[in-house]
Amino acid sequence: HVQLVESGGGSVQTGGSLRLSCRYSGHTLTYSCMGWFRQAPGKEREGVARIDSDGGICVADSVNSRFTIFRDNEKNTLYLQMNSLKPEDTAMYYCAAEGWPPRGGTPCLGGGSPSFTYWGQGTQVTVS
Repeated sequence: HVQLVESGGGSVQTGGSLRLSCRYSGHTLTYSCMGWFRQAPGKEREGVARIDSDGGICVADSVNSRFTIFRDNEKNTLYLQMNSLKPEDTAMYYCAAEGWPPRGGTPCLGGGSPSFTYWGQGTQVTVS
């Protein structure tokens, strides 16, 4: 049974930093792709960053210079480091993961939008 549990959200002033964590069950190699998404009220869900099973990453252009994704395989934890936060970063942030084979066959990294089967409950980030 796959479990993803996010933490680390909160309220921060503009320009501040937060690090989100996502504790996942099972071995890292269980997952073909892991990622962070966010959804602000009244807006569509937006992909923020992804990491594949080899540790390759991609980050959305909108946050590329400020956010990064990384993983600690020993701790079974995925992270999203967010720096220079802006009010427009305010959203619920979700951790997501996909197993093997990836549903739909879309690679984790590249120009496509991979599917994610497993989702966490979300953690709120508010920037003011």
